[in-house]
Amino acid sequence: MKKLIGLLRFLALFFNSMAYAGVILISLLFTRSSRVFHAFCRSWARVSLAICGVRIRVDGVEKIKGGSGFVYVSNHASMFDIPAVIAGIPDQIRIVYKKELHWIPIFGWGLKYGSYVAIDRGRSVKAQQSLEEAISKIRNGESVLLFAEGTRTLDGKLQPFKRGAFHIAVQAGVPVVPLTINGSFKILPKHSFTVVPGEVHLVLEKPIELGATQGKEAELTLMEEVHGAMEKHYV
Repeated sequence: MKKLIGLLRFLALFFNSMAYAGVILISLLFTRSSRVFHAFCRSWARVSLAICGVRIRVDGVEKIKGGSGFVYVSNHASMFDIPAVIAGIPDQIRIVYKKELHWIPIFGWGLKYGSYVAIDRGRSVKAQQSLEEAISKIRNGESVLLFAEGTRTLDGKLQPFKRGAFHIAVQAGVPVVPLTINGSFKILPKHSFTVVPGEVHLVLEKPIELGATQGKEAELTLMEEVHGAMEKHYV
């Protein structure tokens, strides 16, 4: 019975996502405002969490108060990471996501024409263009969020990071905010369609300022520092 209820929650999440994506597509006919798009996404996130019985707890919000133009770097354990960070972080974040999501009818179309950033991981030139788009958003005062592992973990453990997020931070010259997500793997791990109610715990660290070095060396140093900061909170 628990599995059936969990599956019904997943279906509710799916249909809620389709409905919101349809509303977003219609709204895009009237405005391309990134703030309006993110407001719809935040509403979707809160409703999605509520219908699935998922609570969020956020620590460290005071560390980012009054700031903007950050690069948030997070681990990635579940589909629920996305609604959790959208609902839980009080910043105008723009998520960098994999372009393959565009293939999902309605939901993918809403993403494609919205203000988040798609990255084509299979084409280096296209991927570089996506990174440049993210850098441009930061320079306009917006913040971006990247899942540094590149994909969801299969075993619930923190994986090695990729350099993309740190390349963006170094090129844009902005601080990096380590964001550790705990609890989401138990709610909906990769390849599962059964949602288990629970709590997602977000831990925000103090923004890490860039050092004097530049280029690849700066990116690797930053990556190591952020990974270490997240390991302290990851359970």
